[in-house]
Amino acid sequence: MITFQTIDVKRPAIKARECSAWIKHVAASHGRKVGEIAYIFCSDAKILEVNRQYLEHDYYTDIITFDYTEGDVISGDIFISIDTVSSNAAELGIGFDKELRRIIIHGILHLCGFKDKQPDDKAEMTRQEDAALQLLDNKN
Repeated sequence: MITFQTIDVKRPAIKARECSAWIKHVAASHGRKVGEIAYIFCSDAKILEVNRQYLEHDYYTDIITFDYTEGDVISGDIFISIDTVSSNAAELGIGFDKELRRIIIHGILHLCGFKDKQPDDKAEMTRQEDAALQLLDNKN
């Protein structure tokens, strides 16, 4: 089950069924099934609090993924800062909705085992994000 929750922000305009079907499709393309996934859309202040409390990091970020995956069933809590997604979209010169979709699937790719700390891993993550976004674009 995939849920979309908010803390301190207005819920972004997401078509829950369409987004959930896309997430399941991407997970399946990597040999995974979807278990319990909670998206928590929040403010910069909240994501900084989560980053400090649970990861001992003292900086803002667009996404934090807590991975509870067991075997081929992906599960997790995915915090997304709407503030940072908005500023990233402006900085990149793209629409908020496109950047939000990229971040949404970024969390799923982490749950599927993709990393992004090393340059080669980051490049592969970007390729996977682009492929997932292309799947969604082809459906519309």
